[in-house]
Order: sequence, then C-alpha cells, then structure tokens
Amino acid sequence: MTKKIIAIILAVFMICSLAACGSKSPATETDLPVEAPSTDTDIPATPEEPTEPTESEVPQPDAEPINIMVLNGTTGFGMAKLMSDTAAGESWLNYNFSVETDASNITAALINGSVDIAALPTNAASVVYNKTQGGVQLLALNTLGVLYLVAGEGENITSLADLEGKTVYAPAQNPSFVMQYICANAGVNVTIDNTYAQPADLRSAVAAGEVSLAVLPEPMVTIACSANESLSVALDLTEEWGKVSDSQLVQGCLVVRTEFAESHPAAIEKFLSEYEASIAFLSEDTAAAAQMIADTGIFAQAGVAQKAIPNCNVCFISGIDMMYPMDGFLEAMFSIAPQSIGGAIPGEDFYYA
Repeated sequence: MTKKIIAIILAVFMICSLAACGSKSPATETDLPVEAPSTDTDIPATPEEPTEPTESEVPQPDAEPINIMVLNGTTGFGMAKLMSDTAAGESWLNYNFSVETDASNITAALINGSVDIAALPTNAASVVYNKTQGGVQLLALNTLGVLYLVAGEGENITSLADLEGKTVYAPAQNPSFVMQYICANAGVNVTIDNTYAQPADLRSAVAAGEVSLAVLPEPMVTIACSANESLSVALDLTEEWGKVSDSQLVQGCLVVRTEFAESHPAAIEKFLSEYEASIAFLSEDTAAAAQMIADTGIFAQAGVAQKAIPNCNVCFISGIDMMYPMDGFLEAMFSIAPQSIGGAIPGEDFYYA
C-alpha cells in the first residue's frame, strides 16, 4: 500500500514538471519589439549654398564675345572705361567693341544681327525698333541734351526770336529734328540746312568761318570754339527745349537685340552693372576718363574731351525710370516729324525691364 502511494506521488510530480517546462517563460529584453528610430521633423534642413550662374546663363571670358558698337562722340563717352578694362582683361564678360562714326552703320548692324548691343541716338533706336518690328529693346538712356547753337562773328543771338528768318546749319537726323521741334513750338521761322550731314564736317565749316550759325553737339562745340575765338555759344538747346516742351530732351541711348536679351538675361544684367560703373567713372576721374576716350578711339583729343565732359550731360537711366523721358521725347519727335522715329511710337515691349 505504501509503495503504491509513493508511485502515485512520483507520477504526479513528473506530470507537473513537464507542464512547467512547456509553459512560456517571461519575455527578455531581446524578445521585446524594436521600435524604428524616430525622425525629428522639426529640425530645419541645411539651406543649399547659392550657385553661380551657369555658362549658359552668363558667357565666360573664353566664351563667344558679346559684340558691341559705339558711336563716336558723346554717345560713346560712357563706354570708355569698360572698353579700357576689356582691353586690359579686367572686364567680367568677353566683349568685342567697335567704334563707328556714322549711326547708319550701327542701325544696319542691328537689323542684320551682326551686333548685340549698341550705343546710338534715341530717335535712331526707335527707327530700328519699328523696322524690325520689336527686334531691339532699350537698355538705358546715356545722354540727355548735348546740343548748342554756335554763332559766328557778327551774329547777335540772345534768344530764339533772334533767329527769325535766318538759316541755321545742323547735322542730319537727331540735331535737325530737335532744332525743328524747338523752333516750331516757339513760333520761330527758321530754315534748317543739312548740307554738312556729319557733326565733324559742320564743326570744320564753323571753325573756318564758312557757316555763321550752327547746331553742334559737344565736344564739337569745344573744338570749334578753340579753333576760332570769334565763335560763341549763343543758346543751350536743352534749356530752349524745356521752354517749349513738358518732356525731357534725351539724345543718346543703349539698345540690345531682343533675341540676344531673351537668350542671355544674366549677361545683360552683368553688362549693365559694368556699364553703369563705366559711366560713373567720367565724373570720378575726368582726366583719366578723357584719356581712355582718346585711347579707345571714341574721340581723338583727350584734352578736348576732358573740357567737354561737364557739358555733355552723360547719364545712366534704366528700367522703369527711362520710360517717361523716352516716351515724352518720342511723342515730341512724332508730332513734328513722324519719320524721325520710324513712323510710330514704340510699344511697352521697347523697354528692357
């Protein structure tokens, strides 16, 4: 009996032991589910470094050059420092400059696409715009009024009224149209003669005493008066313009082919920055600027250029600031001679903004 009880107790003990071994043991640290590391979305991302313009945006010094034409004389004065820097390898972009004595050569180059940027008379810029149906845009105004009436010995001219019934010689295009507008709006009957179409030719005739009344731009005025002491500056046509018009007299500008401007916007902005600095240099160091004007072929005589610069009204007006004065000038020209600006006043797309 005792042996049976002991056997039963042993059997029960073994069953309990087996049950205990088959049960789940408590979870260990390694058995716990592992959470994915959290991402702190509140930490700002590191800003990207600004990138330089790509070669497609801004031509590099060894890239194809930007072709620029400059009209000799006052219209080109502001380009002298930039031209000098380019020759010395100090300009940021690659420029190819040429200086012309005849504005018609520049307008032809703009029309056929052989030049990208050009400095020329304001009315000529409008003519090219109309001929090319918007093929050029105005980048900046670079010269305000620069015309003067020069009188020879025996002429006593103190006002426009003193010109009644007289013949006044003037270079073709811009100077003639300006003089025509002033006289017409002042009610003065004057005959304007374009026998000497180029300013240099008229200057020589005035200095030689062959012409007694002439409209001349600076620096031709300074040269003529230096060569003939009997000559005098009778009238400042910028002042006379202001007496008969609400608009501003603007005579020189800078234009760009529209196709080029659309393809190279970053290059245009960089060029305008360099050009503005070049213009500023005229007043910062007039003597050095005058020598650059002579060295670059814009005007032959550095001494005359230095003396004339203060009377040349060179400026830099760009963007929206150039629209009001240019529109006013073109409207004035259209009222007296529509053909002087190409037969129509340009639209808003004429202005590079």
